[in-house]
Amino acid sequence: MKKSELRKIYLEKRKNLSQDEVFFLSEKIFTNFINYFKPISEQKVHIFIPIEKFKEMNTQVFIDYFLSRNIKVFVPKIVDAKLISVEIFSDTQFETNNWGISEPVSNMDSEVLDFDFVITPLLYCDFKGNRVGYGKGFYDQFFGDISKKTKKIGVNYFNPDDMIDDVWENDIPLDYLVTPTDVLSFFNKSE
Repeated sequence: MKKSELRKIYLEKRKNLSQDEVFFLSEKIFTNFINYFKPISEQKVHIFIPIEKFKEMNTQVFIDYFLSRNIKVFVPKIVDAKLISVEIFSDTQFETNNWGISEPVSNMDSEVLDFDFVITPLLYCDFKGNRVGYGKGFYDQFFGDISKKTKKIGVNYFNPDDMIDDVWENDIPLDYLVTPTDVLSFFNKSE
């Protein structure tokens, strides 16, 4: 199936989730992530702030957990059409940008590239780790810049069903997908 079709299907599926379902499914994804990856003090995690109108999963539970355990937290911010990583703390000030996304007020790029985990938003992910986002390409560019050792982890309410037919050569697949029911690894998947 083409990305444009999958984008439409999964935006609609998400739209039909209640706020209680979003909260419940987010908690299950969080639990699966913690149990599988077991993050520890001093690790570095890049994680997105959700776009609430698109019913993205609640990542605040991750952020609170990481900050309470001395895990360094970085969030994306788009500055001059490029995704940068801003380190946040419990007292970081946020503002809402033109897209309705909460971002740190600071434009200070941490310039960190050796994250332990990058927790990535997406609308859909197939069985090979190919993802469908919102079509802006920010994360593919970001994935090209970060350390090859960084675990690129997608989080989604839905498990893979269809393959993505129009994967581009610049698309960078995820290493893992965490859903409410599974943690899928895409290492060593044959073509």
